[in-house]
Amino acid sequence: MSSNALDLQTLSIGLLLARVIIGLLMAAHGTQKLLGWFGGYGLEKTGGFFEQLRFRPGRAFAAAASLSEIASGLLVALGLLGPVGPALMISVMIVAAVSVHWGHGLFAATNGIEVPLLYATVALALALVGPGQYSLDASLGIADPWTPMVTSIVLGLGIVGGIANLSLRRPPNLAANALP
Repeated sequence: MSSNALDLQTLSIGLLLARVIIGLLMAAHGTQKLLGWFGGYGLEKTGGFFEQLRFRPGRAFAAAASLSEIASGLLVALGLLGPVGPALMISVMIVAAVSVHWGHGLFAATNGIEVPLLYATVALALALVGPGQYSLDASLGIADPWTPMVTSIVLGLGIVGGIANLSLRRPPNLAANALP
């Protein structure tokens, strides 16, 4: 065996570390929107922000985004339901990247797409590699259904869900902005 080869235990420890950190950060990000925790704005103010982004009703879209972030983060952190958590994470990051960050360049310092791109990329990588032996899927013996084909379908549904969500944005109300 080569000295560069990873054994299953080392790989699974690395996956556990990545899953827990990314997953808990995403879940915390969702609680900022939903509950105002960790310096967040809570559902009312986040709903107003979503209205400005043309997602109406803003509060309902903010609640859906928050719950998706919390659910995706917890599923990823726990290594539960294979690619479902990563697909949800990719879905909400597509919406965030396009509706909030796209026009601001790449880097986070200018509110660019860096952070949603990082979350989505790590989610995709975790979905493709799998959660490892230190996951609830492995402990519960439910890792087998997540074949490459099923994983691809679930990830595809996440991408389609993000794009569909973006298509629900309403154009600005030009009549309300017109001068008398």
